[in-house]
Amino acid sequence: MALWTLIGLAKGKATTPWPTHGDATGQEGLIGMPRYNPDLCEAGCSACAEICPTEAIKTRPDGVALEIDYGRCVVCQLCTEACPTDALTQSSDWAFGVRRREDLRWVEQSIAEARERDPQRNAFRRSLHIRHVDAGSCNGCESELQALNNPFYNQHRLGLFFTPSPRFADLLLVTGPVTHAMEEPLRATYDAMPQPRWVMATGTCAVSGGVAGGGYACSSGLDGILPVDVYLPGCPPNPAAIIEALLMFLGRAPQRVKGGRIGQ
Repeated sequence: MALWTLIGLAKGKATTPWPTHGDATGQEGLIGMPRYNPDLCEAGCSACAEICPTEAIKTRPDGVALEIDYGRCVVCQLCTEACPTDALTQSSDWAFGVRRREDLRWVEQSIAEARERDPQRNAFRRSLHIRHVDAGSCNGCESELQALNNPFYNQHRLGLFFTPSPRFADLLLVTGPVTHAMEEPLRATYDAMPQPRWVMATGTCAVSGGVAGGGYACSSGLDGILPVDVYLPGCPPNPAAIIEALLMFLGRAPQRVKGGRIGQ
């Protein structure tokens, strides 16, 4: 018997029971999206907006509070370092998958989740085949996608499978800000998918363009190029966030973020 087989038998099962049982997501100690407390925001202060590299933070015309778009956030934490009043603080908020782009924009009052009932989508509750296209990514998101296949996450147990052919795919998962050179291959991949088909923008670049968005070589994410059904910001989103966003899309997990607030 091979040595690694003996080691595996001795150590036991490595796969986490999450998300079906328990809460061992593997993201302990992770720093997630900055959390905003408008009550601590100092009128006229624009320190965080001035330092934000992607314009995810803007000052409102009245100068009293901020406009925050988590779909543009690259989780650099510069805003939390620049904020003099702790209105923006570090958090472990990583599950930012949403169905509607507007749910990534912070609002003063929470918004009730719009429950979607899609009979076509319900047919894929047990399994989902995914075609991934790198549309100009830095490979940060790809490293997290690869982790989905490791023994800890073992995505196949959840009925989530990557396929090399768009003709067998239900969902097109896109990473990167969509370079101009990749627009035509991306559309060709989408057109080759059978109906019904859906699209997931994975990573801040795919959601809004990220740091490179709107430059000479690329677009500002997927919007306007393909119809997007799931938005998952992050730079990059971790494996647990990807799994949770996919399960949320299938109706097997709740959407945690509404109006830019997580669990509030």
